[in-house]
Amino acid sequence: MPKTREDRVNTVMGGGGHVVILGAGASIAATRRNPLSNGKVLPSMDNFIEVVGLTDIADKLSTNLKAKNFEQLYSNLHKDNPNSKEIVEIEKRVHAYFKDMKLPDEPTIYDYLVLSLRPKDLIATFNWDPFLYQAFVRNGDKAKMPFLSFLHGNVAIGYSAEEKRCGPAGWYSKATKNYFEPTRLLYPVEQKNYTDDEFISTEWKRVKAWLNSESTKRVTIFGYGAPATDVEAVTLLNEAWGTSDDRNMEQFEIIDIRPEEEVRNQWDTFIHSHHYDYATDYFSSSLAANPRRTSESYFQHIEPLTPDEAFSASNPVPKTFKTLQELWDWHQELVDAERAWEVEHGEQ
Repeated sequence: MPKTREDRVNTVMGGGGHVVILGAGASIAATRRNPLSNGKVLPSMDNFIEVVGLTDIADKLSTNLKAKNFEQLYSNLHKDNPNSKEIVEIEKRVHAYFKDMKLPDEPTIYDYLVLSLRPKDLIATFNWDPFLYQAFVRNGDKAKMPFLSFLHGNVAIGYSAEEKRCGPAGWYSKATKNYFEPTRLLYPVEQKNYTDDEFISTEWKRVKAWLNSESTKRVTIFGYGAPATDVEAVTLLNEAWGTSDDRNMEQFEIIDIRPEEEVRNQWDTFIHSHHYDYATDYFSSSLAANPRRTSESYFQHIEPLTPDEAFSASNPVPKTFKTLQELWDWHQELVDAERAWEVEHGEQ
């Protein structure tokens, strides 16, 4: 019956699962809190052409191909000629712009995020930037990490068709010497065709399996606005999750700066009754309130075995750490408790 921080730390369970789905808002929040050292900024689809440096290409296009929104412009070009020199150059510049991004040395939201979850959890991202992968790598030897899925490709991730697995983009497998081909980033609006690309199809199969699993009890949508241009993605997520009546005990969470009513309505088909949480920033979310114990918190608050268990304590992570070492030190007792539980239950 956890009622103190110490109880929360030492209460470890084997069940449950948490899926976190990231949109552009997650990376925007991370870079606003901790600006990139090279001064780069994350573009929106409406200022993408200017920020990424595509104005010279866009200005030379015929009127019927031009568009202010980058996704629409790319779609127009692809429909006109998918092999045009403009498309080749755009893809090259987009990849180069995002590949050059690097997390600053201090702890970022992405570092907090990867450390907040465990291998029974999954983080799926729609973002091209390398932040999730960079945080995963630099924190990976401090605790067991969640699984990752890259739903729109990623500049940091490559794929080997021979091995049927991904690795660092542009690297070669140490074991087989096979090349991890950089993943494709751009798709026309009208036909994202997630199932046509082998890598993307694999990533979607993973997130759909996690969402469909009865073990998954929490879903957090962080900064993903479910744009009208991505109807196929939302449909796939909806089909995997099921109807709100199918998931009548699970907890859905939205982290978004937009008004609660707006985002609540947007995700209405995913939410059963009052079973949702809303936060306007990461540090007000379940991930920050009970890092590495989000499932335990769910079971003891949403599905308590006894009435007393409903009053479970939280263990909010401080947001004031200046170094990664401070962040790692704070999480160490959580990791130690997990290792002790694994030894006790023979799950090492």
